[in-house]
Amino acid sequence: MSGPNRSRPERRPNRMGSNGATARPDRVRREVPRAEPARPQGAVQSQMSWRDKFDAWYAHHSSSAIESLLRMLETPLQSAMTWLVIAIAIALPAALFVVFNNVQQIGHTWQDSSQISVFLKKEATAVQAQDLRTRWAQRPDVALATYVSPEQALEEFKQGSGLGELASHLDENPLPAVILIKPKIGGNAPDALTSLQQALIAESLVADVRLDMLWVKRLHQFIAVAERFVVALAGLLVLGVLLVIGNTIRMAIEARRDEILVVKLVGGTDAYVRRPFLYTGLWFGVGGGIVASLLLAAGFWWLSAPVAQLADLYQSSFRLHGLGLIESLQLVLLAGLTGLLGAWIAVARHLYQIQPR
Repeated sequence: MSGPNRSRPERRPNRMGSNGATARPDRVRREVPRAEPARPQGAVQSQMSWRDKFDAWYAHHSSSAIESLLRMLETPLQSAMTWLVIAIAIALPAALFVVFNNVQQIGHTWQDSSQISVFLKKEATAVQAQDLRTRWAQRPDVALATYVSPEQALEEFKQGSGLGELASHLDENPLPAVILIKPKIGGNAPDALTSLQQALIAESLVADVRLDMLWVKRLHQFIAVAERFVVALAGLLVLGVLLVIGNTIRMAIEARRDEILVVKLVGGTDAYVRRPFLYTGLWFGVGGGIVASLLLAAGFWWLSAPVAQLADLYQSSFRLHGLGLIESLQLVLLAGLTGLLGAWIAVARHLYQIQPR
């Protein structure tokens, strides 16, 4: 029916989906693409722990030490010749040092056998002489004080001189009482003996003091000259060892010049490049010290028997002593440090000249 009051039906929008289902406005979603996480651009800096740094440092030291030793063993003839040269240069001052110690032992034996003869006056009684001996024996520079009475001195003279018949016809004993002093001799023996002699002769009961100072002064002067000679020769030969090791390290650096350039180009530090050459110098020094110890042991073993026979002819108990275990280890350690020093000097000089361009 149509009429003025009848309205036309309103058209509603089609909310049907393509599949015929009604699409509700509250469930319509817009798909927004998800943002991907930003990726870091370039190198990333990370902090290493001290343990990782120590492990890397220890690993490189171990590999450098083993690699340098293997490189030396790859050329056994050349390495053996270098070790022998270093051993001879080290063995010479070491041998003189051992001989010097043996001479000092002989000197101490001679000094121990020395004594001061203190002659007392005729009016000194036996009690006074014994009191004087007791007081002198307590001095810090006196090892032993022995009293010899005039009767004992006369009896010793009869037995030692062979003139016993003649001495029996003497009206009185011409020999005085004597106190024999065995001094404690230190490093300044001539000065100490002179001071002791002056203290003994200042006593009122002392008539004379006999001490042969000339041979003591000669012995100590000889020891002082020998000591300076050994030190000077050791310094010269150590300088020779430094030159030998420095030249060997220089040749090794030149042989690995391209390798050093590549390592520096990729960021290797001077300490990283220096380390294998330092171990090479250390191995050269240690090897030379071991060979030097063996040479010294063989040499002193070869000389020990003739020296002992010569000492027996002079009724002496002296024996030639070589290097002990501790001294041999000290020699090897000193040789190793010398090789390390020579390598350091050579590397510091030649490694600076190799720079990438």
